[in-house]
Amino acid sequence: MSNAIDTDTLDRLARVIVSTGLNLAPGQDLIITASAEALPLVRRVTTAAYCAGAGLVTPILSDEEVTRARYQHGVEDSFDAAPGWLYGGMAEAYAANAARLHIAADNPMALAAEDPEKVGRAAKANAAAYKPALEKIAGFEINWNIAAYPGQAWSSLVFPDLAPEAAQAALADAIFAASRVNTPDPEAAWAEHNAQLAARRDWLNDQNFAALHFQSEGTDLTVGLADGHLWMGGASEAKNGITCNPNIPTEEVFTTPHRARVNGHVRASKPLAHQGTLIEGIEVTFEEGRITKASATKGEEVFLKLLDTDEGARRIGEVALVPYASPISESGILFYNTLFDENAACHIALGQCYKDCLKDTAGLSDDEIAARGGNASLIHVDWMLGGADTRIAGLTQSGESVPVFRDGNWAE
Repeated sequence: MSNAIDTDTLDRLARVIVSTGLNLAPGQDLIITASAEALPLVRRVTTAAYCAGAGLVTPILSDEEVTRARYQHGVEDSFDAAPGWLYGGMAEAYAANAARLHIAADNPMALAAEDPEKVGRAAKANAAAYKPALEKIAGFEINWNIAAYPGQAWSSLVFPDLAPEAAQAALADAIFAASRVNTPDPEAAWAEHNAQLAARRDWLNDQNFAALHFQSEGTDLTVGLADGHLWMGGASEAKNGITCNPNIPTEEVFTTPHRARVNGHVRASKPLAHQGTLIEGIEVTFEEGRITKASATKGEEVFLKLLDTDEGARRIGEVALVPYASPISESGILFYNTLFDENAACHIALGQCYKDCLKDTAGLSDDEIAARGGNASLIHVDWMLGGADTRIAGLTQSGESVPVFRDGNWAE
């Protein structure tokens, strides 16, 4: 680990991940997925988890060089394969109430030089194999969390004008600030922040809007909301009864849109880093929920392949509201990582919906979820559409318009 990363603050991040992010229950198992580069944080989280009374903590580590070796030397058929046995085991663990943590640290551009067709094929195979485990997470059946560690390559991408160690120190400081662990009492800071998000969430649920109308430069989009939708944000109770914060950091409140009631044109307000490619200048047109036109000024081939993953990939499964005045937006940093960049702007997500953002879904089949507007897909990819000029109106069930955002921020 670089000497530039403050170890005391990293310890606080580990404790917040366990106490606030996961809220591990006594005896509960934990599965951690992370880059090998994030091992300093993995070790600290493991210690904090065992000190909190965790059962078995199992880390599963990846490595950038190992991953690239596949694309450079792997046989052709390998790109349509995935370790289903691993994901099946993870699904079994989640079914037995294991918690899940992912620590983001990878270089977002790690696969930029590799064949995009092979990258796309491998991603599709991986998504299909991971689906049984993902369903436990997307359905919020367990407590889970995603947090971050400043990997060296990622740090240099974010701060290209700094020497490697200085860049890593700068990204560490940005992660600590966004994660609220550079404060005297991080748990108290998170409690206050969660209360603010809960107030926004509760207001939106009381309004029970039929749709949201987004307007900004290049965007005029009406997003119908699913029948019986629920807004969520901040700390929420999983179906196993444990209240957790799925994302550290988080600035959003979000819900499930109706897969067939999205219409209009939208222009992305920030680049999207996906599968090692930076996709810029995204513009799409929705008709009756489906993307019928799509383009990008950079990375278009990868973006179009993403849209062709399956039928649900051209529809959205999430809509999220984030004020332009959020701390991550005000930092002025482009993180090239969705965990952070999605918390700098309002966004939508292509693909799989969050079933827990629908009321009374227990026992419902996939067809019944779809009938209420929930989308199904192998992917869930967020991209940003909000900015300083964003205006959002909530359309009531009777057709009235209620201001939600003015000039990029909450109207009230």
